[in-house]
Amino acid sequence: MDMKREYYEDIQLISSGVILFWTVALLAVLFTIPLYTESYYIYLFNLIMVHVILAVGLNILVGSTGQMALGHAGFFAIGAYGTVLLMTQLHIPFFLAIILASFIAAFFGFILGLPALRLEGPYLAIATLSFGRAIMHVIGQWDIFGGRTGLSAPPLDIGIPQMGISWVLESDVSKYYLILVVAVLMVVGALNILKTRVGRAFVAIRDSDIAAEVIGVNLTMYKTLAFAVSAFYAGIAGGLFGFVLGFFDPFTFNLLLSIVFLVMVVVGGLGSVMGSITGAVLITYLQYDLLKNVGEVPYLGDVVTSFSERWLTVAGLDNFGSVALGLIMIGIVVFEPLGIFGIWIRAKKYWMTWPF
Repeated sequence: MDMKREYYEDIQLISSGVILFWTVALLAVLFTIPLYTESYYIYLFNLIMVHVILAVGLNILVGSTGQMALGHAGFFAIGAYGTVLLMTQLHIPFFLAIILASFIAAFFGFILGLPALRLEGPYLAIATLSFGRAIMHVIGQWDIFGGRTGLSAPPLDIGIPQMGISWVLESDVSKYYLILVVAVLMVVGALNILKTRVGRAFVAIRDSDIAAEVIGVNLTMYKTLAFAVSAFYAGIAGGLFGFVLGFFDPFTFNLLLSIVFLVMVVVGGLGSVMGSITGAVLITYLQYDLLKNVGEVPYLGDVVTSFSERWLTVAGLDNFGSVALGLIMIGIVVFEPLGIFGIWIRAKKYWMTWPF
């Protein structure tokens, strides 16, 4: 029987030997993937881990605090542009630059969180959506951000060049290990945040902000803090994303990107860190690999191609990924509102009670 005997069990990171074993096994697989994987898939894994960081942060806001957000592409852009500009214009080392850029994103997240004190639901979604659109247009108009032509990321030097300490990561494999370490740290940080008093306050606000305020939760502080923490995660992800791509422009951070981020969280499972991880993995793989090359999939590719040529436009096949993501979102909401995490819960309960 799974019985808790002390309060410490509510906040410990590893609650059982089984979880410890599978965590170590997963980390071992992740750290050895470059040894037997093609270079393209290393690039894909880099994108997946960047999206994992952002999805985990977004889930703190949307899933754990219950605040709707459709402007995270803006925070993502602040992290990317901020990191590159701090390194190229002010000659700040990479790690300090990405942290500063993320704090800038967190500041804007705090500002954006102020309307959340009076807005909720679709009204809050529109407010955050407007922020994301505004950021995209601002960086597209100012020459310091490269205008509409965009920016090229400098060599990824994780040392301190100003002190003669240089360590340039040139290959996707070397960047993979950097992003993996950062992703692990950010996921552990999110798990710890949700187990603390702050995380419990977030969940209380999600369940009932009136009841939370009655028991002493400061709504002003915790709602704005949730936006700031989520924006910080997006800033870290954006800073890494800039070096994965190497070049980006304002149109990289469009409205569709914010929607895709939300899809990752909903498909994975609201309020679950592991759900947001699995959602980011699945949606990124579908978007950048399977659905992007759907025409080359045996049997299915021919069917989709003929359907596109007959019922859609000439370029319809290129938009098939968006259609498929929309259908996946509808299917999850209708058949499994808890997302992939809900499917895991059902499977776990089934095997625990099998064969009865």
